[in-house]
Amino acid sequence: MFKTVLIANRGEIARRIIRGCKDQNIKTVAIYTEADEQMPFVKEADAAELIGKDQVKDSYLNINKVIEAAKKHGADAIHPGYGLLSENTAFVTACQEQGIVFIGPNASAIEQMGDKIASRQLMAQHGIPLVPGKNDIEDAEAAKQFAEEIGYPIMLKASAGGGGIGMQRIDDPSKLEKAFESNKRRAENFFGNGTMFIEKFIEEPRHIEIQVLADQHGHTIHLYERECSVQRRHQKVIEESPSANLSQETREEMGRTAVKIAEAIGYSNAGTVEFLVDKDENFYFLEMNTRLQVEHPVTEETTGIDLVYWQLKIANGERLEIKQQDIKQRGHSIELRLYAEDPKTFFPSPGDITHVNWPQSHIRLDAAIDGPIKITPFYDPMIAKIISHQDTRDEAIHSLLDYLEAVEIEGIKTNRTMLIKCLNNDVFRSGRYTTNFVDEQIAQKKAGQPK
Repeated sequence: MFKTVLIANRGEIARRIIRGCKDQNIKTVAIYTEADEQMPFVKEADAAELIGKDQVKDSYLNINKVIEAAKKHGADAIHPGYGLLSENTAFVTACQEQGIVFIGPNASAIEQMGDKIASRQLMAQHGIPLVPGKNDIEDAEAAKQFAEEIGYPIMLKASAGGGGIGMQRIDDPSKLEKAFESNKRRAENFFGNGTMFIEKFIEEPRHIEIQVLADQHGHTIHLYERECSVQRRHQKVIEESPSANLSQETREEMGRTAVKIAEAIGYSNAGTVEFLVDKDENFYFLEMNTRLQVEHPVTEETTGIDLVYWQLKIANGERLEIKQQDIKQRGHSIELRLYAEDPKTFFPSPGDITHVNWPQSHIRLDAAIDGPIKITPFYDPMIAKIISHQDTRDEAIHSLLDYLEAVEIEGIKTNRTMLIKCLNNDVFRSGRYTTNFVDEQIAQKKAGQPK
């Protein structure tokens, strides 16, 4: 097993990986910026290396600085967490060139799934169901022509996009040209790639993903689904497993399809295949995230399988000692993402947290902070993930409501009240919600509009 792992990330996921490494007696190295100097993950690692002042591009995204830190501290492996460099093929190649193990898939698998257009083309070759669409739209005029062919509404998407950037629903042809140009510019600015494509908008869509694990010896399994349809600005806020509104037949078929996709690209390590599901339970490939997901705890809680543990084992060349037939979903787990953000606008709300109290509870808390600290505007504003695992979905919901009522965070705005409204909402309680849930049930209520 590895002796020293550098964690090329920050916040709660850095703490999660540190815990996973310590469980296996692996030393850890944290990298941090001046803006993150007081964050708990810096102190919890066995060693820490300052790599920049505040800006992401000059620190956490600087491949040379990360590699230099790993070499300085004798790290024989790097865990990228999620986001940042986790799906950067140049980073994977740089690790390989320096004899450092990248705890994740190989560069080929990342590259095949990193471009949405290329991945759609590959999935079509393997008979994977896809939302009707057109790849590589050259300009707004071509976009208009194709949209007329398939009919509105449509989804305009950036090929290299992520986190909702470069993505927009279009219901009216008069709005398409402006939307095409603005999303193309955003994609160019954020990802250096302005290539756009169009998909038919799925009515009453749900966002359901399947967790997969694959070793380097050809053994691939799935760990069932996570329902991720509670989103704002195309970003997830609440995730749960199992889905409250999915037949067992569809659940099993989605799992088999996810394994087929992973095997088709020679995947190894932890990954997630994301699908759109319509009201009739037809499902369509959306994308594959070739890394650990933010919401991985709900899968860990319902299956009892430690994903970080197996990430380390697989990266070390060990065999995955789990058979598909042995994996069962036990009880129900729900994860809430607590953000430093305005609950009315969903925009980040950085500032000084003056008081924090995380209640003592059976709730699993994966938090980035423990006490008063400054939340800077430079990074993702997620403060914590709050996860409940209970025998039933209703019990999980009630335990989360009790916890949220007891949480104390002062000095900044958070989305705590928004999460409470979601959990109390009748549509959410029914389990029959879609990706339109926040817009239709929560955002409009805040604006004083009728339900």
